Amino acid sequence: MTTLVLHRGSLRANPYDQWLEGHDSKIVLLGSAQQLALHGEELPTGAPYLHTEALSDYDCGRNVAERAAELIREFGVTDIVATQEFDIERAAVLREQFGLPGQRPDSAVVYRDKWAMKCAAVAAGIPVAEHALLTGPDDLDRFVAAHGLPAVVKPRRGALSVGVAILRTREELADWTARAELTDEDGEPGWLVEAYVEGSMCHVDGTVLDGAIATLWPSQYTYVLADFRDRKGRVDIALDTADPLARRLSEFGEKVLAAFGGPEHFAFHIEVFVTPEGELLLCEAASRAGGAGVRDVQRALFGFDPMEYPVRRQLGLPVEREPRRDPSCIAGQLLFTKRPGVLGSLPDPAQMPAGVLKYQTFAQVGERVADASHSGDFLAAFIVKGTDRADCEARIREVERWFTAGLAIG
Repeated sequence: MTTLVLHRGSLRANPYDQWLEGHDSKIVLLGSAQQLALHGEELPTGAPYLHTEALSDYDCGRNVAERAAELIREFGVTDIVATQEFDIERAAVLREQFGLPGQRPDSAVVYRDKWAMKCAAVAAGIPVAEHALLTGPDDLDRFVAAHGLPAVVKPRRGALSVGVAILRTREELADWTARAELTDEDGEPGWLVEAYVEGSMCHVDGTVLDGAIATLWPSQYTYVLADFRDRKGRVDIALDTADPLARRLSEFGEKVLAAFGGPEHFAFHIEVFVTPEGELLLCEAASRAGGAGVRDVQRALFGFDPMEYPVRRQLGLPVEREPRRDPSCIAGQLLFTKRPGVLGSLPDPAQMPAGVLKYQTFAQVGERVADASHSGDFLAAFIVKGTDRADCEARIREVERWFTAGLAIG
């Protein structure tokens, strides 16, 4: 047996050789040259890897699917593993093309194509913001005339908040319209517009194993996700088990999963607006684990990596522990996106406050840092644990003070 892994991101964070331990399979890995360079990593060699290679233009190039098809034929691939946003749909198409098990396009598209996602939600009675597909510049004008400003424009198949813009004035609207290319590489409409939703943003994360929800718990962003050039710490923290909003969000997440479906084994990340009146509106949903430190927070809550278990079950492998629905503690993440300048200093790790489970920096002292280019372009990231939400947030704020006091960049 041979497993093709489509991979974008850090290999250290996705140790496929360990995830596939116990499986009588060789690994063929097709990865992103840009991501390997970004993380300072090289392609793995030796068992269980049978063949590894990296391509440029991995995120949007047609050559990825074409090369993957060639590898499937060459090495007699029997399974495809894809855990990253950019790979979900292309892996599903390849599975259907070659008759391989796993997620197929019917469920992959609804989690990847935001227009299909909105249509599926409306059909299932799941509330969403007012929205429209942009087939031409007049569509945006008509939408704003009907629903006003601000308006949010986003790529139909985007990720990491790349390209997302909040248009607040007529001048911003005209500027965006003048610069936008509204069709994708296939000539199809590539953009949506949505009404801006006041309130907070939460997300529901978890795993489906053997066709049933294994873990599911909500967290809350305390910042605007698309505003990735702010200079403050970006805090994202799980809700308390006794919080009534946690139960409402859990039920909402279950409804989304029931409507959208999915394969037998997958991780999910569902973003939900909470209006000032308490109404819940679906923002987006993905059939993969959340980005940034969401995986690490989930690991703290439930004791396992939400990417690893679905991969193991997809290949018929056992998992180490029985998943549970409620978390055993409360955890959150503190993120600092990059800001331009030379990194002069970082705080002394020996003085780090208590409660930090993970601390990672993405630049070295003396390095010239560019401004953040997307919501996952971090300077530093922390995972912090507490006994409850209040305790966790207090610890996060202490870490934030410690980090900013010791940071010098300019």
